[in-house]
Amino acid sequence: MILIGQFDSPFVRRVAIALNLYEVAYEHRPWSVFGDADKLAPFNPLIRVPTLVLDSGDVLVESAMILDYLDEQAGERAMIASSGPQRREALKVCALATGLADKAVALVYERVLHKEKSQAWLDRCTGQVERVLNALEADRAARATPYWFGDEIGHADIAVACALRFAREAHPEIFSSTRWPTLVGHSDRCETLPVFKAIVQPFNPPR
Repeated sequence: MILIGQFDSPFVRRVAIALNLYEVAYEHRPWSVFGDADKLAPFNPLIRVPTLVLDSGDVLVESAMILDYLDEQAGERAMIASSGPQRREALKVCALATGLADKAVALVYERVLHKEKSQAWLDRCTGQVERVLNALEADRAARATPYWFGDEIGHADIAVACALRFAREAHPEIFSSTRWPTLVGHSDRCETLPVFKAIVQPFNPPR
């Protein structure tokens, strides 16, 4: 099994952490969508990461699809409820977290790759990021459990922590010591776990 992508991507990191927690062996190829597009294209015509190449030769091309496959293989050990309201709640948290990461990436591209920047687009993305953080803060603050949905770590925790680390590194101007304290505290606790410490890469903006 081969995981393609760099760990400064919150999407790649999220998948790698799940692979490790599920104790699935894999080879890591830290290819960049910019610098290694020619290597990535034969596996994924979208030239996006994460891309997971299975031992069978089948290729999974999106983080949610990859995690769905891993959960299926994990069975009862899956880090998300199999059905019902708790599954839908967890999927919603994951969707908000990945949406947050997507908008944080879009802000990077606008600021770094575009000579003429659209302030309207920057304001729109920043507003979306802040509203998602408000919603996640309120949701997490209402829960007393160590992790989002109980005593064990789940996909919601991983998705939020990975998205938040990326956003904080890429856009420190958005954050302060008093904004979203519950959410930041939750993320910081996740980052102390050995698997998070083992799978990490400082943010390196495209050039």
